[in-house]
Parts: sequence; C-alpha cells; structure tokens
Amino acid sequence: MKKFIISLLSVVALLSCTKNEGVRVMSYNLRYGLADDGENSWELRREASVRMLEDIRPDCFGVQEALDFQIDYLLENTDNYKYVGVGREDGKRSGECMAIFYSTSSLELLDWGTYWLSETPDVPSRGWDAACRRTATWTLLKHKASGKLFFYVNTHLDHVGQVARKEGLSMVVRNISSMNPNNCPMILTGDFNVFPDDPCLEPLDKIMTSARKAAVDSDEAGSFNNWESDRGDIIDYIYFKGFSGCSNFKVVREKYGDVPFISDHYPIYSDLVF
Repeated sequence: MKKFIISLLSVVALLSCTKNEGVRVMSYNLRYGLADDGENSWELRREASVRMLEDIRPDCFGVQEALDFQIDYLLENTDNYKYVGVGREDGKRSGECMAIFYSTSSLELLDWGTYWLSETPDVPSRGWDAACRRTATWTLLKHKASGKLFFYVNTHLDHVGQVARKEGLSMVVRNISSMNPNNCPMILTGDFNVFPDDPCLEPLDKIMTSARKAAVDSDEAGSFNNWESDRGDIIDYIYFKGFSGCSNFKVVREKYGDVPFISDHYPIYSDLVF
C-alpha cells in the first residue's frame, strides 16, 4: 500500500506540473504545401493549423514537409514564435524545411544548425537509397523560467529507402551523443516513416526514451491518418533524455474550423518535466 501511495503521488505531481517546470514540445507534419490535395489543400486548412497552435501552445515544435510560404504563414499568424531551419534542396529557402519553431516568451535560442542525412552531411545531398534529400535541424535552447539548457533535434526520415532510414537515424543518434558533452536534456521529434517495431529504432531506444511509452498519461492513437478518419498509423515520434519525467503524450485529433483535417498527420505533443 505504501508503494502504491508513493507511486500515486508521483503521478499526481507530474500531471500537476506547470509550464514553468518543463517544456511542451510538438511534432507536426504539415503536409507538402504544393500537393494537389483538393479539399485538403494547404490554403483551405492553414487557418486551422494556426488555431491548433493557439490551442495547444507548444513552447517549441518541429515541422516536417514545410515549404517557405507555409513557414511564413505560421510566423505571420501566431504570436511570439521564431524559427530556424533551411530548405533541404539548397541549404537556404528551396525545398522542404525541417524547421524548429520556439516561443520567445519561454525560450531563448543559443545555437542551431542543419545537417543532411547522407554521406556528405555538410552540403545539400541525398544519402544511400533515399528518394529525397533529408535533413535534421538542431537547436540549443534556454528555458527562461528555470535557466535550464536543452537540445532539440527535428528530422524526417525517408519514405522509400530502408538503408537511408537506418543510416540516417544512426547519424542522428551519433550526433546526439557527440553534440552534448555536458549531458543537457535532449529532445528528438520527427516523422520517422517506420512503425514502433522497426529495427532501425533499436539504437535510438538505447539512448533515449519514447514519450508515447513513458508518459504518465499517454495516447494510443496513431498519428498518420492519410486523410481518413478511421486510420492512424504510428510513424511520428517524440523521444527525450535527461528530463525527470514526461507527464503526457497526446495525439491532436480535434477539429479546428470547418476542415475535416489540419494535415494528413495528426500533431503529437508532450509535456516534459525538468
């Protein structure tokens, strides 16, 4: 009974933590803004994305498939966010960007960078058997309320190349280990294009923890809906290390505005406690 009470108190403590004690992080695949999606086109659902962000209010969030005009729209229509990231085609504005947005109210950007998931990570390039160029964007952020520093990495693994997914994620894992000699807390988000039992996740599972698995209050729903209300595949992830706990993991399936979907992926978010 005593152990049960202690465990229960721990759960209550995590669930009652305020944002001053941690970070709300989100991963959101916006869906490529030039896709011929008819009633699901970006122009028809972009306002719903803004409403979702205003509702969830993440401290930081990583987007996948974002083009420059999608990033610009989110910046222009939300308050207190800035972003970092580059287009994967030229290292500037061309192509999809694995951008990281951060709230200037709660976080301070200290450093950031982007690398390509390839044999030549410092220049725009396509790796192994990938169908597309793929990147990872990283940030070093300061949590203003607590003064704590943490790294945040956002990526999108290839949808075709099995070798590219394995090697790309291995590169991310190596960089996570080497970029953080002071063992600051670390967050990794992304569309990995693999299910939870895929072997390419094994090296990552050895050094970081899946928020979906660790959260006190977790959500079993899948994140990839492919514009179908009765579908949900688990291919989007939040991983962390160095935080004292994860109070929740949520898949955002609520409707915002009059559109049936805000993307072909539901956003996912977690509250991580320092």
